Parts: sequence; structure tokens; C-alpha cells
Amino acid sequence: MDLARVNPLDHPGWDDLLLTNRQSSFFHTTHWARVLRDSYGYTPVYFVRIDDGKLETLIPVMDVRSAITGKRGVSLPFTDYSSPVVNGRFAPESLLDEVKEHAATAGWESIEIRGGESLFPGPGAPSSAIFAGHKLALHPGVEAVFRNIGRGMRSSIKKGMREGVEVSLCNTTESVDAFFRLNCLTRKSHGLPPQPRKFFRNIHESVISKNLGFVSLASYGGRPIAAAMFFHFNGKGIYKYGASDRAYQEHRPNNLTMWEAIRWYCDNEFRELCFGRSDIENKGLIQFKNSWGAEQGTIPYYRYDTRRKIIVAGGPGVTGFHNRIFRNLPMPVLKGIGTILYRHLG
Repeated sequence: MDLARVNPLDHPGWDDLLLTNRQSSFFHTTHWARVLRDSYGYTPVYFVRIDDGKLETLIPVMDVRSAITGKRGVSLPFTDYSSPVVNGRFAPESLLDEVKEHAATAGWESIEIRGGESLFPGPGAPSSAIFAGHKLALHPGVEAVFRNIGRGMRSSIKKGMREGVEVSLCNTTESVDAFFRLNCLTRKSHGLPPQPRKFFRNIHESVISKNLGFVSLASYGGRPIAAAMFFHFNGKGIYKYGASDRAYQEHRPNNLTMWEAIRWYCDNEFRELCFGRSDIENKGLIQFKNSWGAEQGTIPYYRYDTRRKIIVAGGPGVTGFHNRIFRNLPMPVLKGIGTILYRHLG
């Protein structure tokens, strides 16, 4: 079969087309493509088959060109998962072959697929890395969802409410700025540089201001102390980023930002909420997500070396000796590193 190569930003009615297939998600939209292009200069190259006005196949890829990490096709940068939309009528191998052919022409040194099990089917199919993923079914309704939450999590939610933590779901530039400040604190505590401010401003302009996301902002005594960023599309919500001021951790603001978002998604009849990926070794984060009653699964990553024609090991690593160095750098230096570095990492 022949897949068309499409830039969704130049394709009229792209997001309406996505709604013709339940497999599509927010990460397939023009809104996310625009954020990645405007923030980091990537070029969208989406491999598509449309039949009778309906989306049948989609493998979204960004052309990433870096003096540090080389030329790559990434599906998709800074995205926990971007599972291809695949119609069972077509052999996965033939779809992947078309991407490989383009990779040879474009000079890509590798093709990276995040959540691409539909392209690499079969028991024992090798992957480059495995992450944990969590999805929470929302169709039972808010009361049933709350009953299914772990007892300790329910207690934490009630504790935050008793202690006066207030949560607002916001779409303002001020709420995104508050998130950015808290995100800088959180990234530093993890020994990582924060993403560029421009990235979050583009998220506000292309996503949040278009009513495809919001910031769940927790305040205590009028001061923002925790925030979480959510996106949504096609009946599915996504928890993308979370940040907080550790000095207020005892008030459980992170729990409340999550709960208020879950309530909103239930009230607005979304089908599910995805909690993103977690490193398998991060038992604390996995336990946090499990305590919401979410179903745990796996998210495989695949990195195909176009020269050696094999799948190679290795995912996007975030831990190592560099964390100790970053943790001790001044915030202005960390911000500068993030501004320079992130476009090469994708």
C-alpha cells in the first residue's frame, strides 16, 4: 500500500479527520504538532492513509535535525506515547517499510516509535525500552471513580480540603506562568533543567487557549503551591505535567490537582484519563498512579537503526551522574541549559 506523506499543519480539516477514528489522541492533532514545530523547529512528516473521508492509518513523525543527536525521525518528540493508528487490513511490516524508505531518502539515522506495538506485533518482539503506562476509565461516573480510589489517596484528598487548599482549573497565561515557576523548582529537585518558557507559552497559545487543555492550580493562602497540566481530545484526557513546591507537600496539593481534573473529565463525559509514562524503576510514581484506580500497562519504545537495520536498546534516559550536577546549579543557569539543550533531545 502507499501511504501519503502529510504535514497536518497544511492539511485542511486535519483535526476533524482524526475524529473519524477512535484510536486517535490529542498527540496526533495539529495543536501538538504546532507546539513542537514552533518550540523546537521540527518538521512534521505524517504517514497517512485516508479512505472514503475516514482516517485508516496514521504514523506521526517529526523530522528532527540536530548537530548533537543527528538526523532522526521521531514519533513523537516530548510525547509519552504516540501510538500509530493502524487498520488491521494492512500488514504492519508493509507500513513500517514505507517509513524506512522515506528515512533513507531523508537521511535519518534512526526511527523512533513511542508506543508502537501495533507496528511491531507478535510475542517476543524486541523493544528498545519499556515504560509503565496507566489509564483510568471514567465512564462509571465520578462517585464510582472516587470509591475505587485507594483509601490512603482518598484520605489525602480530604486532608488537603480540610487544610484549606483551593484548586482552580485555569486557561489563563497567569496560570501557565505559575505552572512554569513550580516546574522549575520540581525539575531542579530532580536534577534536570526545566523546559524552555517558550515551550509552555506555545502550549498556552496552541492548546490551552483553544480549550484543549487546562492547568489544575492548587493554592494555599493565596499562593500557588502545585499545578498539573492536562490535555484532551476525542473523549480522552491526558495528564502531561505535574509540579509543586515541596515546602507545602504536607498539605497534599498534588492529590487535589489530580482529583479536581478527574472530576471535571467525569462531569464532561470523557471516556478515560491517561497518566502518561513512568520509569519501571520509579516504584513511588507507579504506586501514586495505581492508587487512583488506574489500570497499569506497558508502553514499549522502539528505536530502529536505519544503517544497521536493527532495533537497538535504549530509551530517553533522565537519570545519571548529570542529575547531581544539575541539582546544584543556580536556577538561571539551569534555565539557560534547558533553552539550549531540549531541541536536541526530542
